[in-house]
Amino acid sequence: MTYLPQLHTKLERITRKWWFFLLFVLLQFTVPPYASKGYNFPDEWAEVIKHALRNPIVYSYSELYPIFKVIPIILVIGIIVFRNKVSRLFSIYVSLSYVLFAFGQSIGVTEKYGLVICTLNLTMFLIVAGFWIWEAIVLQNDFVPAKLFIWRYWVVPLAFLAFWYPINLRTGRPDFNPIYLFTNIAGMAFCTMTPFYVGLLTLYWPKVNMATLRVTSLVGFIIGLYNMHLNFIVRPGILWWNGVLHIPLLAISLYGLILSLKKPKYET
Repeated sequence: MTYLPQLHTKLERITRKWWFFLLFVLLQFTVPPYASKGYNFPDEWAEVIKHALRNPIVYSYSELYPIFKVIPIILVIGIIVFRNKVSRLFSIYVSLSYVLFAFGQSIGVTEKYGLVICTLNLTMFLIVAGFWIWEAIVLQNDFVPAKLFIWRYWVVPLAFLAFWYPINLRTGRPDFNPIYLFTNIAGMAFCTMTPFYVGLLTLYWPKVNMATLRVTSLVGFIIGLYNMHLNFIVRPGILWWNGVLHIPLLAISLYGLILSLKKPKYET
């Protein structure tokens, strides 16, 4: 498939265009949510989204949470030990994860609106999944480690915090129980796994798929902004700690986005 390098080059250029970023901005105002019982559009737009995100179907599958915490750990260990031999497997898993996030977190069933779909999140998460599928095909990520400046590792503790997600979901308060590293919902959530995936790519930058890094970081940054508004402005008294745990999403996504647009300078 000799056309793949040329196609990847075109895709990388497209994702740098100003109109590509504008497209994602416009999506925020042009993709309304769906509710099977209907709603007063556009007055109840935000209310429907709130109901969808508060009642996602992923909450019904808590027995799967440990599986989706253990697999990423195994894959990262595999990358460290086997490097590029597990690159395609890793990308396939990440792409499937974003499909899971798209449907598991964007769809819910509520009494007021019936079946509700946060169509915007569903769309953006599936776009991210598509770029990871593309990476599984073209294999641009090079997981052979290089010497890094020590400051480049700042993403590690933040990504670890997001993956751990040390919160009591009933009270919203900090709960640093180490068992959460293997048992909570974080492995099946966009906001906690995106810092994990983007942070990993930044450690191997610039030898990564720039288009995939760029789009994943862009969507992560957008969702991070929404969470900062919700957790620190709309409901700070209840959600402040959840806001703290979403800082890795915002910070690492912004960092990944900047790196994806930066002209690489290979470190020695």
